[in-house]
Amino acid sequence: MLFVVGAYGQPYNIDSLTLEAEKLTNSPDKQFNAYYLLSTLVWEDDIIQSINFVKKANEIARKSGMKDELAKSYLLWTTINLDAGHIEDAHETAKHGLQMTIQGNNYEYQYYAYRNMANVYRRQAKYDSALYYYLGLLKVCEEHLNDTFVSNAYTGLGAYYATMGDLDKSESYHLQALEIRERQKDTIAMANSYNNLGIISRDRGDYKKALSWYFKTRDIYYAIQDSSDIAFIYNDIGASYSKSGMLDSGEYYLKKSIGIRERIKEYIELAYTYNYLGENYEREGDLINAELYIKKALTLAIEIKNNKQNYEALESLSDFYARNKMYDSAYKYLQLYRHFRDSILNLDNQNLIAELNTRYETEKKEKKIQEQQFELTKKNYLLTGSAALLTAISLLGYSGYRRYRLKQQAAMQEAILKQQELATRAIIEAEENERKRIAGDLHDGVGQMMSAAKINLSSLSSEIQFADEQKKLRFENALKLVDDSCAEVRNVSHNIMPNSLLRNSLAAAVRDFINKIDNSVLKINLHAEGLNEKIDENIEIMLYRIVQECVNNVIKHSGADTLDITLVNDAEEITATIEDNGKGFNTADKSKFDGIGLKNIRTRVDYLKGTVEWDSSPGRGTVVSIHIPL
Repeated sequence: MLFVVGAYGQPYNIDSLTLEAEKLTNSPDKQFNAYYLLSTLVWEDDIIQSINFVKKANEIARKSGMKDELAKSYLLWTTINLDAGHIEDAHETAKHGLQMTIQGNNYEYQYYAYRNMANVYRRQAKYDSALYYYLGLLKVCEEHLNDTFVSNAYTGLGAYYATMGDLDKSESYHLQALEIRERQKDTIAMANSYNNLGIISRDRGDYKKALSWYFKTRDIYYAIQDSSDIAFIYNDIGASYSKSGMLDSGEYYLKKSIGIRERIKEYIELAYTYNYLGENYEREGDLINAELYIKKALTLAIEIKNNKQNYEALESLSDFYARNKMYDSAYKYLQLYRHFRDSILNLDNQNLIAELNTRYETEKKEKKIQEQQFELTKKNYLLTGSAALLTAISLLGYSGYRRYRLKQQAAMQEAILKQQELATRAIIEAEENERKRIAGDLHDGVGQMMSAAKINLSSLSSEIQFADEQKKLRFENALKLVDDSCAEVRNVSHNIMPNSLLRNSLAAAVRDFINKIDNSVLKINLHAEGLNEKIDENIEIMLYRIVQECVNNVIKHSGADTLDITLVNDAEEITATIEDNGKGFNTADKSKFDGIGLKNIRTRVDYLKGTVEWDSSPGRGTVVSIHIPL
């Protein structure tokens, strides 16, 4: 019996919903909606079953003559086909969807139909046709739809030009999309723009900037818990780490992406991840696994009939063999790559692209001229309203006074927040200074006295004549108690202010801390990148305390048996991710954050002007993501 969770967290019993849908034969519209809903619900967990449900919805709409519903089902069917890697099926459903939407006046449906056609042709490497539909899509959006759709059209054109290698034009479209999305505060759409800009930075070789965009994207995707989007961003992060030479991090993120995509059977982008992992193995010197994964990319591209991924995989294999002096194989795959590419690319593509761009720009200029003529006419009418301007001036004066008051209130609020920040910093710094003082007193004061007592007692043991063995044993037990007390004082001192943090790096101090935890109770995996050298002392101490608090919380509350800690310093910021497989908790329940432990974490992160996010739900474990700027 299959259960899935809906958009608002409610569980759905798919078997029961299917039985209910089958009974609605006397109500085609309700039966259509039931199968359409079922298709969307199982999409993430079973993409093949999702296609079967949307097929049934499509059949019901066609038999009942429901034109809008028929168009709607073709749009969904095409999108699912693309995710599943069924490119030829997607082409057919996309054509039917476009035909249906053009017959009506539903411009939103036309938008999705044009977008589907453009995406299909891009996957098939038929770039002239792809551009034709992208420009048609933009025209529909600018003439009939709102800014949200316009930003999506810009994103499509940005992806197209990135594929064509025109990174400047691609970046221009993506920045236009991001400007709209930030103005609308649409975080999900912003994440998509961040990711696209990260891809452009990566293609330019600016991996630090790419990772900065990607981590912004990842934090948003963690919050919405979307497996498909998380797989995408893990792929991009892994590729950037790999290309920048951080191979352990590259392998870690690429394998996580592959694991998600194979689990949810989302094959459309999986070939890219196989290829990136193959290149990562090659950089590590593992040529056997490198060849294996690049060939897996080619096999998958052929299976799903993705022409673009097919010829790119052939090119990757040719390059791989050439780099490793296997020239016969390199030549063979180079010939296959050229033959396949030339068979699907139209040699006149560039001329056609230029013509289409010129046509679009001409139409846009004509529309601008019409708008300017309208503005001139409107200004003539406005001249007769001069009397109303006097009233408006009075209102503006009052409005200015109100703005001044609001500005003063904002300045006062800012001052209060500044004072609160200074107070917090003072408390934390005083706390750390007190820790150092107590640790020093224990080690240099009490510890030294205990050590002296132990030495004196040890020297006396050779001079005292014991009346019997029992008295000698009592003396030795007392001496052992003094020895144990010395060790305990030393342990307490090191816990308060660990010597490994004072002498070595943050990575060494964290590793020393987790090595003291019983591996049979909690297995801890630590991955540290770029933290083998000393950094700012305040940042080291605060991050050590944060990790220490997170680990203690996992031990006390989570019931986990595995904990993954990742610390990465990329010169611009330090990223810490602490992920356990415990019982998790409801992050919407604000009372969960009232405990001293989580408050201490947030206070220390605020002290460092960083950000912290908790991603968790009951039964799903917990991920803590921390970003500290340098």
